[in-house]
Amino acid sequence: MFTGLVEEKGEVLSFREQSEAWRLKVRASKVVKGIKEGDSIAVNGCCLSAVEIAGRSVEFDVLEETRKVTNLKDLDMGSSVNLERSLQFDGRVGGHFLTGHIDGEGKVVELSHKGNDVLLRIKAPAKFAKYLVYKGCIAIDGISLTVAAVRGGVMSIWLIPHTLKVTTLGDRRKGDSVNLEFDLLAKYTEKILASQKR
Repeated sequence: MFTGLVEEKGEVLSFREQSEAWRLKVRASKVVKGIKEGDSIAVNGCCLSAVEIAGRSVEFDVLEETRKVTNLKDLDMGSSVNLERSLQFDGRVGGHFLTGHIDGEGKVVELSHKGNDVLLRIKAPAKFAKYLVYKGCIAIDGISLTVAAVRGGVMSIWLIPHTLKVTTLGDRRKGDSVNLEFDLLAKYTEKILASQKR
């Protein structure tokens, strides 16, 4: 489980295909502290298991299915990624509960300054539009955010300076792909209600 409060931006050192999986190697400073082999780390919101840790680098095995449904397939050496260690239940919880299981990819429609504020607009796949709710929770590339408006399948989100500073969202451009994880409670509620109609 994660909270969507990104701890730092990491740098991709390599991402290469191997015989059993793709191997992603990332340089980090905060998230490597106190982790061990097998621990979960959210990389752009995708829950990945650390398979090798050395100094300031951590490596992950990435399956073809994960590459297919996320923007990890777009990573190259030097790319920046959002990183968050898994939730510890001995402290405060901010953001909202995330599983790190990406539902699909969205496309950046707009990232622009409106006075002193920054507006991000993202188009979600049509089949997920039902989960877009005014003032609802959404995770974009693993970042817990609040939906400010919804028009059709496009959500609008206002970004604070801190989010732009510590995550990759400030580097996004129109047309870029972002990983989306929709609210877990909404998905369970939908399933329960659908089962009661049978």
